[in-house]
Amino acid sequence: MAARYQIAGSSSAEISASVETGIRTGALAPGDALPAVRALAAALAVSPATVAKAYQELRQRGLVATAGRHGTRVRPRPPVATRRAALMPPPLPGARDLSAGQPDSRLLPPLGPHLALLAAEIGAPSGYAATPVLPALAAAARDRLAADGVPAEEITVTGGALDGIERLLAAHLRPGDAVAVEDPGWANLLDLIAALGLRPIGVPVDDEGPSEPGVRAALTAGARALVVTSRAQNPTGAAVSAERAGALRTLLAGRADLLLIEDDHAAELAGVPLHPLAGATPAWAFVRSVSKPYGPDLRLAVLTGDEATVARVAGRARVGAGWVSTVLQRLVLALWQDPATTDLVRRAGESYERRRDGLVAALAALGVAAHGRTGINVWVPVPDETLAVTALRDAGWSVAPGALHRIAAAPGVRITVSSLDEADLAPLAAAVARVVRPAPAGFTA
Repeated sequence: MAARYQIAGSSSAEISASVETGIRTGALAPGDALPAVRALAAALAVSPATVAKAYQELRQRGLVATAGRHGTRVRPRPPVATRRAALMPPPLPGARDLSAGQPDSRLLPPLGPHLALLAAEIGAPSGYAATPVLPALAAAARDRLAADGVPAEEITVTGGALDGIERLLAAHLRPGDAVAVEDPGWANLLDLIAALGLRPIGVPVDDEGPSEPGVRAALTAGARALVVTSRAQNPTGAAVSAERAGALRTLLAGRADLLLIEDDHAAELAGVPLHPLAGATPAWAFVRSVSKPYGPDLRLAVLTGDEATVARVAGRARVGAGWVSTVLQRLVLALWQDPATTDLVRRAGESYERRRDGLVAALAALGVAAHGRTGINVWVPVPDETLAVTALRDAGWSVAPGALHRIAAAPGVRITVSSLDEADLAPLAAAVARVVRPAPAGFTA
């Protein structure tokens, strides 16, 4: 690192700004190690306390992470715009990119016809929104959530699932507070927690969701919030089972000191029943995005919860962005009400299920453990992520390294099935089997 970029500064603010400049320009890449505190202090002729304070500021802003003997390193995805921020080498020419984690664009509902109808019906331009949520959208959302057993008296909308989770965490927690998250888990959420200056506590995950002993340990360690993916967990495909939901509800009952957040991002695509935890704690929220079933460009999520929690989220939105576009809300409502779109989403879910289950079965037949109960991703435990990702890339398949998703979980790779055709499953499984030795079935060490 020192040969490529020299950190400068005589104060903690100047040192942290210098590191940020290195990250922004790409001179400091994700994963690069920063000098030890005493070594940098000696090089800059400042006290070790000055460097330690600079590193602390960078950690609180989510730019770097400290991991014991591994020292302080640039986070995989630091929250700062960079000139060149490639986290993974691009796929080789002609290679299949299975790393993106996005839905199959061929199975997304067309927006053009609904936009045309909306344009004809929308009427005269409106002013600033009088209410943040259209009453018709709120009513439809309540019905859809109630059908899945989620109480939804209070409703607001946010600019997607991550926006909703960010507002929830910011409204309830303060920098330094601990958040219990699935491990392995959603990379964007881990990055968000770091950017908010919060402290993640990893909770082991199996096919039925976060483990009850793991959640118990996180609560004992002082977690102020718990984030649970209801179905189609990213990256493992886990879904909270009825038995696991019962155990977690018992464990969480009455925890007035804990904010419970459920993320049901896959919604109609999940293909398994929802077993919600909603209401297990006094402070809770359930977030359901429309991006996976209806299109990533539809940045809208429905958020319900207890009255005080929803009021906090709506209040923070009112003094910031204001509201989610009513044009977007009308478009989502039109998609919900269209039988043809409902049928297309159903068929998309069935297609993902065939591809996901087919890949897991093909890998199992070759002696490779893999997980993918729901959703669009398959998680494959591996002994060495770098070797696996590189070898698969050389074989024509680009997959995501598990390091983006892990805190303390064992290594793995994430394979997104949404761009695969069923004919691809056998050759992909064979390629994985050639480079991945059989690994233990669990997700954690």
